[in-house]
Amino acid sequence: MDPSPQVTYNPYDYAVHEDPYPTYARLREEAPLYRDDALGFWALSRHADVAGAFRDHERFSNGNGVSLDPSAWGPAAHRTMSFLAMDPPTHTRMRSLVSKGFTPRRVRELEGDVLRLTRRHLDPALEKGGFDFVADVAGKLPMDVVSELMGVPEADRDELRRLADLVVHREEGLNDVPPAGMEAALTLVGYYQDLVAERRRRPGRDLTSALLTAEESGDRLAEEEVIAFLFLMVVAGNETTTKLLANALHWGRRNPAELAKPMEDPERVADWVEETLRYDGSSQLLARTVTRDTELHGRTVPAGDRVLLLIGAANRDPRVFPDPDAYDLDRDTSPMVSFGGGRHFCLGAGLARLEARVALTEFVRRVRSYEVDEAGAVRVHSVNVRGFASLPVSVTLRTPS
Repeated sequence: MDPSPQVTYNPYDYAVHEDPYPTYARLREEAPLYRDDALGFWALSRHADVAGAFRDHERFSNGNGVSLDPSAWGPAAHRTMSFLAMDPPTHTRMRSLVSKGFTPRRVRELEGDVLRLTRRHLDPALEKGGFDFVADVAGKLPMDVVSELMGVPEADRDELRRLADLVVHREEGLNDVPPAGMEAALTLVGYYQDLVAERRRRPGRDLTSALLTAEESGDRLAEEEVIAFLFLMVVAGNETTTKLLANALHWGRRNPAELAKPMEDPERVADWVEETLRYDGSSQLLARTVTRDTELHGRTVPAGDRVLLLIGAANRDPRVFPDPDAYDLDRDTSPMVSFGGGRHFCLGAGLARLEARVALTEFVRRVRSYEVDEAGAVRVHSVNVRGFASLPVSVTLRTPS
């Protein structure tokens, strides 16, 4: 019998975007330290390795950014990815100052706004009976929430969402940000430059104004630092939450016994969100730079090389999650690495969870049952963001009591 072919993994491959999990399973077992010479990366897929790397910021550096894309990798990555592309002490300073404006209290106070915005988009969609959950609800809500937080006018939000979509989209056969994505990124940066300049002249009660006035021991954020954080929010925060919402509906419908739990008891929506984050999270990978020669699985990763931390693979590791390919709302999801870990644990995790919980709770309180048009669903093609560009659904509403 011929030996099994060696496992290969290309994050740009559209087939991987459709379903990466069989490949992840083989990587964990056959190549827990995977090497791709052509694209210039190593990849870690086991939970212990990924979680350990997230905690070890000295050995696994963010200094060149977190992307596989050549145009987004390097010492200038912080210009668009803010503190996500920094190490201490600059990361410590930047995150501390940003946290002065982006406080847990500010996030908690958004709950009423999130519910209001959910109803603004969900009500007209439900009236139609059949609609595209991404275009009509999931794609609009996170952008509205982030925009209200920043002080972006309503008239600009659809265009900003279109630009953010272009930034994360990858063309088949092109192993980098496509030209349209590069142009969209420049347009977004220009937009936020104008917004920051306007808030500098006329401060408001929004996050942009708060960031401009945030201070610690006399230190303040420079305008370009505020712009970079706003760019990070609209690309990372908006896109990932959009995908989380649609992923929850998709996998809920595919697992009716599990879906019945939040449909019958809205208090279980939080479990629905958490298991979706583990089972098929929006963020599939993040890159790091190894700062010194590092021994992993019997091989040496040279200093300066790039390592991909495969979040999606780690969250399905059977060493940590029993029966990991089962979608189970009763499981303990606490070990998941969906929001990273250590010093770089996602600052927006609380906001993403709040949006998903409020939106899906409102959905199950209004909807008795729903169907997903699998044939009409369209996946996003991105290196690190996993989810749907379109998810057609049809709903049966609950009878008003």
